[in-house]
Amino acid sequence: MFRKTLFAATALIFLFSAVGITLAMERGNKRKGKYTYRKVYKACMERGEVDSAKPPISPDTKTQAQWTQTFDSKDFDQFGCQPEWAALSDKDLTDIYTYLHDHGSDSPTPAKCK
Repeated sequence: MFRKTLFAATALIFLFSAVGITLAMERGNKRKGKYTYRKVYKACMERGEVDSAKPPISPDTKTQAQWTQTFDSKDFDQFGCQPEWAALSDKDLTDIYTYLHDHGSDSPTPAKCK
């Protein structure tokens, strides 16, 4: 009887922890993130800072952990186009992060910008 109670209590703790962790993660819209990521470079190209509207960094350039580290530290200098990146809202950054993270080199579906 004690084993069943202990097992049930452990299962409930695990269930509540998993639900809490899932709800705590802020997820963005990866389709909107892809669109916004490309829009940033299109605006940058129109301004004349870059030669191509194609983003210089593809999602598969980094692993998911590296994307998390980049967005946690808010180190966007490597992307170039600083005025455009500075103008992005937190929601836009979350969407771009979701797109880049979900298609990182170690993800089930790595992607390259085309």
